[in-house]
Amino acid sequence: MSEQGLLVIAPHPDDESLGAGGTIARCTAAGLPVTILTVAAHMPPLYSEAVHQQTVAEARKAHATLGVSDSRFLDIPAVYVAERPVPELNGAIMAVVQEVRPAAVLCCYPDRHVDHRAIFDAAMVATRPVGIGTDIKLVAAFETLSETHWNAPHIEPNFTPNWVVDITDTLEQKLEALACYESQITPFPGPRSLDAVRALAQFRGTQAGFACGEGFHVIRMTAPAAPLVEALRGT
Repeated sequence: MSEQGLLVIAPHPDDESLGAGGTIARCTAAGLPVTILTVAAHMPPLYSEAVHQQTVAEARKAHATLGVSDSRFLDIPAVYVAERPVPELNGAIMAVVQEVRPAAVLCCYPDRHVDHRAIFDAAMVATRPVGIGTDIKLVAAFETLSETHWNAPHIEPNFTPNWVVDITDTLEQKLEALACYESQITPFPGPRSLDAVRALAQFRGTQAGFACGEGFHVIRMTAPAAPLVEALRGT
């Protein structure tokens, strides 16, 4: 990944930590710039303004725990994202992509949540390999405990990772960030409990041969051929 860094497009506060917290922490520890864009908000008419302010404060604390200082919020009311005109939603996300000019983008998988599906579609438009999009070397989707795992098997797409990031050294940091979301994290056996998140990380890790991992579905990845050739040659 170049020094342009990473953009994480999160549907709601806590999704970035659930899906990619360990990977985010790895990037910030390596000195790479990370921007987190949270699209939807827990705000009226479905939630009170007090809940909105609480979740934003929780998000900022979680982002800081992961080493992220660039936190952005579009503040579109939750579950009303899909009702926004498509050009408006696409344009709002595109504006951030154009400003940040990331080398890599992580977005949500199009799962059971209507917000996730709308935001995934918008992210695909914003990261198209045209214009500044040609500078994006990686676009991948993360899983979100609960919604991603509630898709109807074989009727809707199932999340099957084709890339697993080793987060053995950053799992505890991910869990610390998630613990900031006191309004969202539930006790075990809730799907968003810290125990469930740890269990998934251990499972994904063992799928790839290490202790703890985060799974992603790579949508597009480009890289110069030279490093691969050198690796195959053992140089």
